[in-house]
Amino acid sequence: MALYVQKFGGTSVGSIERIKAVAEKVKGYRAEGHDVVVVVSAMSGETNRLIALAHEINEDPTPREMDMLVSTGEQVTIALLSMTLNTIGCPAVSYTGPQVSITTDSSHTKARIKQIDDQKIRNDLKEGRVVVVAGFQGADENGNITTLGRGGSDTTGVALAAALKADECQIFTDVDGVYTTDPRVCSKAKRLETITVEEMLELASLGSKVLQIRSVEFAGKYNVPLRVLSSFDDQGPGTLIVAEETNEMEDPLISGIAFTANEAKLTVLNAPDVPGVASKILGPIGAANIEVDMIVQNVAPDGKTTDFTFTVSRGDYKKAQAVLEGVVAELGAGEISGDNAIAKVSLVGVGMRSHAGVASKMFQVLSDEGINIRMVSTSEIKISVVIDEKFMELAVRALHTAFGLDKEEE
Repeated sequence: MALYVQKFGGTSVGSIERIKAVAEKVKGYRAEGHDVVVVVSAMSGETNRLIALAHEINEDPTPREMDMLVSTGEQVTIALLSMTLNTIGCPAVSYTGPQVSITTDSSHTKARIKQIDDQKIRNDLKEGRVVVVAGFQGADENGNITTLGRGGSDTTGVALAAALKADECQIFTDVDGVYTTDPRVCSKAKRLETITVEEMLELASLGSKVLQIRSVEFAGKYNVPLRVLSSFDDQGPGTLIVAEETNEMEDPLISGIAFTANEAKLTVLNAPDVPGVASKILGPIGAANIEVDMIVQNVAPDGKTTDFTFTVSRGDYKKAQAVLEGVVAELGAGEISGDNAIAKVSLVGVGMRSHAGVASKMFQVLSDEGINIRMVSTSEIKISVVIDEKFMELAVRALHTAFGLDKEEE
């Protein structure tokens, strides 16, 4: 008998029919003798509906009241799922995050979990009940309801699994695992049996939306076995995310290819090449709460000026341009150039540590396809390139084939 923490997202509980299907799935695990704790999100679209209601009243509502409002979405789901489980003969009880209790700091709308009291859940499990917990929420030390940020239900699931020392945290979603790349872009993408936390963190940060980054970080920190499974398909073992490579795991050169078109590039031309110029450019950008990703600095042959290029989220493109106008005037630099029709494509794999030549092969594959590389960024297990957005899907498919990730024809 095992203890599983199972998390179901908004699409998995998006209607009464789907809630009934989740209940049957949970009952099946109980019938096999397992203890089950279920974490659920709000029904699909509900959080957006609540946010829209708030914005009809105030475009900038106070964070505390927003947490009071949006946390109600999960409360509906836990009650409906518990009712359904009880109706089909599977004893269940529901709890909000504060009822558990999940204690967080006081950073409304983006709180961090400080501790979890697991005694109430353990008592219910001993009594043979399924425990249904609202994801995404907790309470600070003063009893104020807090939320963990969008996608925080994944974090709740992993945190509960860590506190309960569960055998596995299972994330049920609308895909049956983690793929080598998005199957909608590359039909030859294949599901990975296993992947390391380190690789999953890179993929998640680079555009893969299967798991929320904070939940993967939590799983790595507390050594929680994390498995991605499909809510709608009972076939297959999904993908197991483990803390580090095991002897049983294959050692592929590349595990996956991530990509995102949500990118924009800005360049400050002819800035003076003096100490502190990077800080003078990026300081105001950071102060404007704009996150910077890739950075490249090219010094002119005369050694007196530099072109400073960086990427931001496409949604921050115009805001960043406005900030740079003041920076350029202060520095006495040249003009600002920009491009918001770019994409980032990244190779990820722990196999890079023991294999040379990955970057050169990547560059050659892109060259053969006539794709020009605008920027490059590397880490120990990742290589990212910025290219024109119109070539993104071609690049993904070409690299997927070149690095042997295509699934074998049946």
